[in-house]
Amino acid sequence: MKITIVTGSNRKDASSTQLSRYIGRVLEESGCEVTLFDLYERPLPFYSPDTAGGDANLAAFRKALNEAEGIVLSTPEYHGSLSGVLKNALDWVGFDQFDGKVTLSVSSAGGAVGVSSLQQLQTIVRNVHGINCPEWISVGGSQRDFAADGEPADGKTRERVLRTVQYFVGMVERFKK
Repeated sequence: MKITIVTGSNRKDASSTQLSRYIGRVLEESGCEVTLFDLYERPLPFYSPDTAGGDANLAAFRKALNEAEGIVLSTPEYHGSLSGVLKNALDWVGFDQFDGKVTLSVSSAGGAVGVSSLQQLQTIVRNVHGINCPEWISVGGSQRDFAADGEPADGKTRERVLRTVQYFVGMVERFKK
């Protein structure tokens, strides 16, 4: 099963990116083939409907989503919303990339949790005909700490990720085309 994880931070080693890498490891241990598309390392041009978007990173981004059977969208929560870089990336894609695919939303917030960004991600996914995983992952405060091996330092956070990823994988398996 092919899963694409999109990390939507514009900061090197952001906690949302660290969480995405951990989710990727968990998915790989479950037998999934994972592509991690880090928008910090591979930025996309500003969206404009007037351009064809002939950018190499954009082509790779679309290809990764096209080939995915399931998608994970990960964002820091900025001012109660998803990051601008992730929103910009999602503006470049649509039905062709998301239609009928299960999508897991993930966030990292400076406060307790990032629910607003998750709700907004789910709205976007619904509007491009994706299937929202009813489970989601949000970390905040000390839950954003990671050990040297890349695992969340908090045991309950690790358990939540494992349980949610297992649920997500089951949904992707049932819904994949």
